[in-house]
Amino acid sequence: MVNIKALMNSMRLRTLPLSLAGVVCGSILACSNTEQNVWSFVLLYLTTICLQVLTNLSNEMGDHLSGVDGENREGPNYSMADGGLTEKQMWHAINGFVVASAVCGLAMILVSGSPWWMILVGAAAIWAATHYTLGKSPYGYKGLGDLFVFIFFGLVSVLGGYFIIAQTIDFELWLISPAVGVGLLSVAVLNVNNIRDMATDEGIRKTIPLRIGERRAKWYQTILVVMGAVCFVIVFSPALFLLWFLFAVPIVGLCIHLVIVWRSHGKFLDPALPLLVFSTFFISIIYSIVIQGIS
Repeated sequence: MVNIKALMNSMRLRTLPLSLAGVVCGSILACSNTEQNVWSFVLLYLTTICLQVLTNLSNEMGDHLSGVDGENREGPNYSMADGGLTEKQMWHAINGFVVASAVCGLAMILVSGSPWWMILVGAAAIWAATHYTLGKSPYGYKGLGDLFVFIFFGLVSVLGGYFIIAQTIDFELWLISPAVGVGLLSVAVLNVNNIRDMATDEGIRKTIPLRIGERRAKWYQTILVVMGAVCFVIVFSPALFLLWFLFAVPIVGLCIHLVIVWRSHGKFLDPALPLLVFSTFFISIIYSIVIQGIS
């Protein structure tokens, strides 16, 4: 029988704000362009949650099989390392969330009236979720994780969320900018994880920090966070200066995150992760609400 507590631990529900940041932002921005269909919103968010959980479970399985999640792991231990879940149980969970992602995604496409080619986008998202560390040639072990995270957590998340609700797309700065911003900040989450895990990743996978070294990886982190934040304020004109104060809390969170990154190493980088995740979530939500308020 599956240990529910162990399964919940492996699902890593604390990562959901990051995966939801883009689709919530995109869907809110689309609200003024269409009549509201509550089921399109519900299914959009359910599909996103299923894909994120699928990503987390697949990541744990891949790291377990490759030996990354050994006893010297700097990050938190998950259920397979602790013996809470067997390989067979984890495979069942992964397959279950593949099915859940596909069913929710297809229902979302049908309810929202989206074109058939959105099925291809969904299939690509499921493939990306399961092949970061799984499969014969996982792209996460080749240093390509940053690119895939930028595409799926940023561009696909925001633009896809907008399209599902509005059934159209606007290639305007006010929509492209948050898509890039969420993408950059999501890459920053992956990068700080990779900086933390450099010692245990050595010889198993080739992440960006291992390619360029810890100090340069921290400069890379700084660029990602700063440019990501800039994407959320570049749209506003000086006439709307008074609205910028709404971004104070997430911006402060991002600044504290960078201080921790520069002053910490290994497992001591862990406190920087929730700061970055929740700052990304709140800055994207605040942005979409502000844009809606002034449009």
